[in-house]
Amino acid sequence: MRARELALDALFQSMIEYEQGDPRRIQHFVKVHSFSRLIGHKEGLDEETQFILEAAAYVHDIGIKPAEALYGSCDGRLQEELGPGPAKEMLESCGFGEPQIERVAYLVGHHHTYTDIDGMDYQILVEADFLVNLYENNSPKEAVRNACERIFRTDTGKSICRTMFGLD
Repeated sequence: MRARELALDALFQSMIEYEQGDPRRIQHFVKVHSFSRLIGHKEGLDEETQFILEAAAYVHDIGIKPAEALYGSCDGRLQEELGPGPAKEMLESCGFGEPQIERVAYLVGHHHTYTDIDGMDYQILVEADFLVNLYENNSPKEAVRNACERIFRTDTGKSICRTMFGLD
């Protein structure tokens, strides 16, 4: 367990350095990680899936920088296309194993795709990212309600969404 905590801490620090000078992006991934961690624990994920989820939460938006550098856009599809490469490099440098790296890269490459979600790590990452994005984008209550009904599948994620945005 301690080795996993150290790997996640190393990844956290690496992402802070990667996003140097951009506190908004740093705050974003910290919040996504926090919600991912909580939802994963409350939903009873096994240790390996929880570890992968938390790693993916830290690096999920790593593709924004290359997308902006190459195309001047942070479009979700560009993030999915350009994120897995840098995520793999960073995960490897932080001591993650090959199967973990591949699954996290898959999640980074699909976290804006809301169909054919395969796995609780994927579902929870999407929910956590939605919770943060709905708040950061100051989304209207109807958009929040729609997302909560259409995207959220976990009991914990639905409960957090309804409570946080006062939907009940």
